[in-house]
Amino acid sequence: MARRGRKTAVRRTGTSGDRVRLNQTTLRSRTGYSSGVIPSVFSPVDLGPVRLRNRTVKAATFEGRTPYGEVTDELVDYHLAPARGGIGLTTVAYLSVAPEGRTHAEQIVVSPRTRAGLSRLTAAVHAEGAAAAAQVGHAGPVANGRSNGVRAISASAMPSPLSMQMIAAASEKDLTRVTRAYVDAARVLVAARFDVLELHMAHSYLISSFLAPGLNRRKDRWGGPLERRARLARQVARAVREEVGDAVALTAKVSVSDGFRGGVTTDEGVAFARLLEADGHLDALQLSGGSSLMNPMYLFRGETPVAEFAAAMPTVVRWGMRTPVGRSFLKRYAFEEAYFKEKAMRFRQELSMPLMLLGGINRLDTMEQAMADGFDFVAMGRAVLREPDLVNRLQAGVVQEGICTHCNRCMPTIYTGTRCVEWSPGEAIPVV
Repeated sequence: MARRGRKTAVRRTGTSGDRVRLNQTTLRSRTGYSSGVIPSVFSPVDLGPVRLRNRTVKAATFEGRTPYGEVTDELVDYHLAPARGGIGLTTVAYLSVAPEGRTHAEQIVVSPRTRAGLSRLTAAVHAEGAAAAAQVGHAGPVANGRSNGVRAISASAMPSPLSMQMIAAASEKDLTRVTRAYVDAARVLVAARFDVLELHMAHSYLISSFLAPGLNRRKDRWGGPLERRARLARQVARAVREEVGDAVALTAKVSVSDGFRGGVTTDEGVAFARLLEADGHLDALQLSGGSSLMNPMYLFRGETPVAEFAAAMPTVVRWGMRTPVGRSFLKRYAFEEAYFKEKAMRFRQELSMPLMLLGGINRLDTMEQAMADGFDFVAMGRAVLREPDLVNRLQAGVVQEGICTHCNRCMPTIYTGTRCVEWSPGEAIPVV
């Protein structure tokens, strides 16, 4: 990993921070590479000002290794494993910009107090040749106001299935404060030597709750048409870019579809992405989907470990999950390789900016086809959790695909330390 000047990658115009792309992304056709040369997934690539050793990304998955809201040796080791295993970029998940924005009470809130620990993590990752990304967000209605001890906020008021409390509609003062909190967090993360900041704009988190018409019933300048519902996302992206300049790459996680009635559809997702591209503040988009609040299994696909989830939940939530309504919350979607790709292709056809394909990527031929289809990066979560050295093994030709079974029993372990229940450190990983 190396930091690079932007040179011709972007040109700033005027004083507004608007940027015009001049690099290869404008030369690429909307369905592939105009040069006719398809890059290898293992080839070095520039992400904004950062040179990555390859095009693989460890997607953010909450690590469950910060019991006191601080970086621990266990959190460092969690990211060292894929860094040593060949990943180009590993993403530290769910770094909150404010106390009420935590999904769990033990989640890290970015502040000067947490900078030293985060610096230790990035130094360890860099020593292995990988780059480090920080997923920066505010959980909004996905936050647990009861365990946080601070009332959760959302685009509109609604009951919380997590805390059994009412979630408040964010006020103008709240939105100004949250935007400032993103800026303050970005400053700390740059000082901690993160290479990439990923703004969380999906999964019904705060920004995503404003985008979804079913969650945003506001009649003011923050609700109504998409341009108004997207105001917070664009405001945050602009403010963070103005703070960090070219010191780091800036990306966003966005939704190809929220997967519930009243959520962001693929059409609106594409329209939103085009707004972000036109603003010019972001270096890439990571294409995700689903809703942590309304339909989490739309993101994960595969088996639904209801019993394991119920056992990990507080008593009230555990009881609710045993009801028909609770059971319907964890819907089952059959797993298929690269299950978001069809929808993601809509984004690729409409956008020129770099895109990261995510969702059930387990095979080398899938990664190669993603490159041929014009995607710039492939992001993996469960596959790398199962095999932290998967990228090295694929590149060496030892295997052609990962061995994750998509049983999803890793998901309930977020409360005790996220891990693959079928693997333990020191276990020999079988060759397939």
